[in-house]
Amino acid sequence: MATLKELEDSSDGTIVPLEEILGQMKFNEAGLIPAIAQDHVSKDVLMLAWMDRAAIKKTLEEGYVTYFSRSRQSYWKKGETSGHVQRLVQMSFDCDGDAILIEVEQTGSACHTMRKTCFYLKVNGLKVSISDTT
Repeated sequence: MATLKELEDSSDGTIVPLEEILGQMKFNEAGLIPAIAQDHVSKDVLMLAWMDRAAIKKTLEEGYVTYFSRSRQSYWKKGETSGHVQRLVQMSFDCDGDAILIEVEQTGSACHTMRKTCFYLKVNGLKVSISDTT
């Protein structure tokens, strides 16, 4: 089994079974890990949510992103009720195993406020303004 540290020196094209990597991911005490959704084309960061092993596997199997809702304590397929789905384009794990980057094809708004991205509160010095531009 290759460790994440050992993979740092691996060449492009090296292949490792998913289970080996998942076994080294740094899930928190609730079994969750942060997942950042990014628009595949524009590269805009859309949102941050949480996944566990089951959400990761369901996303990979179905091709649409499923998260774990900490507030509802249940799985949540993005866009299930709104129609603003996230089709999986690419999933990547960071080198330390403590975050996931999910490149998606976003249909509609990513944010429940109906904005393009959840990151619309822009900090400028000691003030915060609302801006839908990224």
